[in-house]
Amino acid sequence: MDKKYDFLIVGTGLFGAVSAYLLKKKGYSILLIDKRDHIGGNIYTENVNGINVHKYGAHIFHTSNKEVWQFVNSFVEFNRYTNSPVANYKGRLYNLPFNMNTFYQMWGVKTPEEAKAKIEEQKREYHLENPKNLEEQAISLIGKDIYEALIKGYTQKQWGRKCTELPAFIIKRLPVRFTFDNNYFNDKYQGIPEGGYTALVEKMIEGCEVRLGIDYFDQKEELDACVGKVIYTGEIDRYFDYRYGHLQYRTVSFETELLEGVENYQGNAVVNYTDAETPYTRIIEHKHFEYGTQPDTVISKEYSKEWQPGDEPYYPVNDDKNSELYAKYKALADAQTKVIFGGRLAEYKYYDMHKVIERAFELVSGI
Repeated sequence: MDKKYDFLIVGTGLFGAVSAYLLKKKGYSILLIDKRDHIGGNIYTENVNGINVHKYGAHIFHTSNKEVWQFVNSFVEFNRYTNSPVANYKGRLYNLPFNMNTFYQMWGVKTPEEAKAKIEEQKREYHLENPKNLEEQAISLIGKDIYEALIKGYTQKQWGRKCTELPAFIIKRLPVRFTFDNNYFNDKYQGIPEGGYTALVEKMIEGCEVRLGIDYFDQKEELDACVGKVIYTGEIDRYFDYRYGHLQYRTVSFETELLEGVENYQGNAVVNYTDAETPYTRIIEHKHFEYGTQPDTVISKEYSKEWQPGDEPYYPVNDDKNSELYAKYKALADAQTKVIFGGRLAEYKYYDMHKVIERAFELVSGI
């Protein structure tokens, strides 16, 4: 490689793409690489029979940050999609997040006072002044019936651990509303990019050199030699060759199926299967993200499992043990002068998409 670049960005996901766009605006030359054969990281959408399939799971953009909302809409227009998942518990359907529709479906209550009274009655049985784990926190928020039907089985499938072994904070941000409102998010802005997320990333990285199917670590010495600085968005422990051991993740796998001649499979983009017996956590019907009217449909069954080396890492396991291990790797990262670490894997942190963008804004503003 005889050409020199100001920045090498390892990973073409959202963090890498936003960073590339902002640096390019500042006049820097950029080389983007990705080990996959496509751009976009986990927000990549693949067109199947005219349907934009969220290949790595459902991604719904939401934010209350007007600057971020205007930023993404400057590349592609976003639709008005509202995230309103449905829960299927042993064949019975419930609205999510927990709201007056859910309480009516569960108990037949029709007023907020009746719903609150029912929850308080169930909480009193458990005397949970200081919840110590996810199970206690959930019951203290929403009562035993909803916890047993709509939280317990789903959460244990998702995390591969009993709810009594999971920290309380995981469930603290759970929306609970005493209105008939099925909108999962409280943010001011929400939607899906028209044409899918791949179109969004394509616009962001326009004008940058992009090379796909390249594993940074296979050519690290050569790549590092031809750039001024590196923005690294991969797993932080891999960068340091697992010096202190592996950080833990949950990973996700998908069974995706094109249903030809089926116009509408489940009537909603996301249906969670909350019983313990169903092996998958949810079914995604992709066309509903963009109000599709195609004669066919595409569905994905989502399975959660423990990450093993070689698997794609999805969700950091932010317990005490892993937080301590990450702190060691972060100390190594902070000592680097040529490499900047950013994004979900490099910072070992669960980031919503709008927070990824805010983080990229912050990082590039300091360059």
